[in-house]
Amino acid sequence: MTMARGTVRGLIPAVLAAVTLAGCSSSAGAGDERPGGPAVGSAPAKAADEAGAEKTGADEAEADAPKVAEKGGRVGGAGSACDLPVTFDTAAHWKPRGASTELDSELAEELADLTEQGTVKVVCEIDAKPAGSIGFLRVWQGEASDDDPRAVLKAFVADDPNASKATYTQVTAGALEAAEVGYTVYSELMDESKKERAFAVTTPDGPVVVHLGGLDSEEHAQMLPAFELAKKSLKLG
Repeated sequence: MTMARGTVRGLIPAVLAAVTLAGCSSSAGAGDERPGGPAVGSAPAKAADEAGAEKTGADEAEADAPKVAEKGGRVGGAGSACDLPVTFDTAAHWKPRGASTELDSELAEELADLTEQGTVKVVCEIDAKPAGSIGFLRVWQGEASDDDPRAVLKAFVADDPNASKATYTQVTAGALEAAEVGYTVYSELMDESKKERAFAVTTPDGPVVVHLGGLDSEEHAQMLPAFELAKKSLKLG
């Protein structure tokens, strides 16, 4: 509550008198400082400090947590645009479509570098342009094998001659064990390196890689919430 300056000045003599009287009283009344007695105010202050530290830590953790896009639909299940051994949520306005790898022999040789990478082939593209970004979330699938998710990702990245600075981590995709990689790719079109990211899981029908590229690193960063949504919501189909 705000008091007028004159009112505050009027209270000063009374406050000083109260302090003087308190000093003349017995020491036992001036905050329990007897041996073994608790210091008045120390416990609440400590509790307040700890509560503040916990709140700060929670705020920092929330700020560092990856952002997840708003759900727009789901892909991979019966009746969806792509027939996959997994299903996951797609970001609002992103448009999925199946990617056929059955091409005429002449085209197949020319486009092999675009449709195959490592031990997997592209089977689905989810276009970000309707949502205002330039890039795709691509799903790649391989044949059943004993390779774990990390091995699948290593083969995937190694097959890109422009890839470098790869960092691998163990993660979960939905409830499945997964591996994730962040790396850079030199773009001849843009004459610069750009960030890319992918995660992999294994299924009874073969490994699945979900990859996010982008025109450049800025577009890639804008689309990361869609990648995080796919990873968080992924389930076996």
